Amino acid sequence: MRRREFITLLSSVTTWPLMALAQQPPMPVIGFLRSSTLADATNLVTAFRQGLQEIGYVEGQNVATEYRFAENDRDKLTALVKDFIHRPVAVIVGNLVAALAAKAASTTVPIVFATGTDPVKDGLVTNLNRPGENITGVSFFAAAVGAKRLEQLR
Repeated sequence: MRRREFITLLSSVTTWPLMALAQQPPMPVIGFLRSSTLADATNLVTAFRQGLQEIGYVEGQNVATEYRFAENDRDKLTALVKDFIHRPVAVIVGNLVAALAAKAASTTVPIVFATGTDPVKDGLVTNLNRPGENITGVSFFAAAVGAKRLEQLR
């Protein structure tokens, strides 16, 4: 009898960690996509990581981030977007060109963009107040605001 009890105890102890792993929700994956090179975006990657930490997301603990750079190659960018969509990622974060590629490839994966131009003119969104579809983001109207500031100073 002791042998059977030992085998039963051993089998139940070895399945506890597996049961605990099975009950944990999957870690969301953020797809960080840029049309440029990593060298052009190192400061943006640093700021992105810092922003995630400020709102409580720690890479490797409660969120995973996959960084991809198309190195100014449109074909590579399209392939990277398709890879993110098939993974699937929880959200794709990108610059203007990457967001346009992601928007063309998917209507379901959420897309967040950051651009310095007008997203309505660029075709990202139909309206600034209600971007609609699966895309939203931040626009820094640097060119328009800079011209207005110079005009006011003069």
